[in-house]
Amino acid sequence: METTYSILREFAGSWALIAMMLFYISACLYAVRPSAKAANEDAAGIPLRNDTDAHLDAQEPEAKQDG
Repeated sequence: METTYSILREFAGSWALIAMMLFYISACLYAVRPSAKAANEDAAGIPLRNDTDAHLDAQEPEAKQDG
């Protein structure tokens, strides 16, 4: 009779590894699907945007109301 550890070890060494690989491959394929091209290009441009003052403009009306 096998112990629980041996059964779980065998399962993790075979089926769980296959399941994790399938999940990883499907997540990668989901990220690079053609319909996500616009969203990916938009996300890639975030560091290059010059919108550092945009959050200050949004906070100005609140600051005026407080003071």
